[in-house]
Amino acid sequence: MENNNIPGRCNVDAGSRDRLESLTMHEMTIVAGILRIVEDQARAAGASTVNTIELDIGDLAGIEIDALRFCFEAARRDTIAADAELVINRIPGRGHCPQCDIDVPVEYHVAVCPECEQALVEVFQGRELKVKSINVD
Repeated sequence: MENNNIPGRCNVDAGSRDRLESLTMHEMTIVAGILRIVEDQARAAGASTVNTIELDIGDLAGIEIDALRFCFEAARRDTIAADAELVINRIPGRGHCPQCDIDVPVEYHVAVCPECEQALVEVFQGRELKVKSINVD
């Protein structure tokens, strides 16, 4: 195993480093898509600057928020959104139990009803990933 205990260097093993790079690539692709949407909409509105980008991101969407913010900081340079504030609204997972006919919080894509412990819950909230609003000048 590689020893990364060098002053000024992150102490991360190779497996963790590969996972981090994979996460960052996933979020960078998402950020590139968001910036494309934002730039298209801002230009269509005749704007020269994007002030705020507001996103709705579900807790079940499979997105690492910290990695997304990191990628946004890097990708927004030299774009119309270079000085934009990124606002992220977290949407909690929720599902419906067909047996109990109640809505319950869920933390995973597959969940069992916490009340009856029998039925599989039908997830209806928490997978969102959308640009909710853009504030431009």
